Amino acid sequence: MKHKAAARHVGVTPAQAMEALGRFSGVRRRLQLRGQSGGVNVYDDFAHHPTAIRVTLQGLRERVGQGRILAVLEPRSNTMKRGVMKDALVASLALADRVYVYNAALGWDAASVFAPLGSRARCLDDLDTLVRAIAADARPGDSVLIMSNGGFGGIQTKLLERLQSAAAA
Repeated sequence: MKHKAAARHVGVTPAQAMEALGRFSGVRRRLQLRGQSGGVNVYDDFAHHPTAIRVTLQGLRERVGQGRILAVLEPRSNTMKRGVMKDALVASLALADRVYVYNAALGWDAASVFAPLGSRARCLDDLDTLVRAIAADARPGDSVLIMSNGGFGGIQTKLLERLQSAAAA
């Protein structure tokens, strides 16, 4: 009830509030669909620590059901680069069918940390190689979830372009 009183206090009518809420498209970089190409949905998310990664994957799993999720992680924050939370990462990615880790600037051995995932995980230190690997593995109906707290070298656009090229071939 307090929110109604606050809106009314500043002169927002119920009709204005409903119209504004109807236009709200969500928060950027929170499970944001960046595009679709070749039947593959590419999502972007600001997930940058194990708890956020787990919750984001839960939300996407609820959305796609049994569809495959290809999780792409750039451990970019200072704590992630130093490996402060590395031991919690494998469990946080449990709902992903495939895991790709960009390990170009890490102070820890990503391959050993993600070894328990076996062939489900790939750790790569070159962005173009990473894009090619994801595009090669992706198939119609898949969802690619890109998680980073930064720009991640424009991987979202690069991946969509690569998927489009593959679909056109």
